[in-house]
Amino acid sequence: METCIEIDATPERVWEVLADLSSFPQWNPMIRQASGELRDGARLKVRFEPEGRKGRTFRPRLTVVDPGRELRWTGWPRLPGVFDMDHYWIIEEIPEGKSRLRHGASVSGLIAPLAGKALLRSAREPFEAMNRAHKLRAEGKG
Repeated sequence: METCIEIDATPERVWEVLADLSSFPQWNPMIRQASGELRDGARLKVRFEPEGRKGRTFRPRLTVVDPGRELRWTGWPRLPGVFDMDHYWIIEEIPEGKSRLRHGASVSGLIAPLAGKALLRSAREPFEAMNRAHKLRAEGKG
């Protein structure tokens, strides 16, 4: 599953919003809290709690930290080789000082064909809500 949004801000500004984990409670409707060091291999502490849903705290491992370009982690739900979820944000520079944010997740493993589609389908709206809030924050409107 991948979502996409155009943001009227530079890739550096889009990254700045994403990398400021301590500000997530102020603007992020999907990830209510996040903490940790943004470096490859580090673990974060993340509270996933979209509006109207039961929240879950988990500790994903960062697999890509490329400032201004990409953030990616492997995390909950996770059963290595059975069910893995890869969550990512890819920032692309587009003309006129704007950015395209590709925000998505992919699943792999033995039970991914069965459980993955339903999980990703239920995650689409929270991902899109986070994108809209990210856009507002990066553009200085939220």
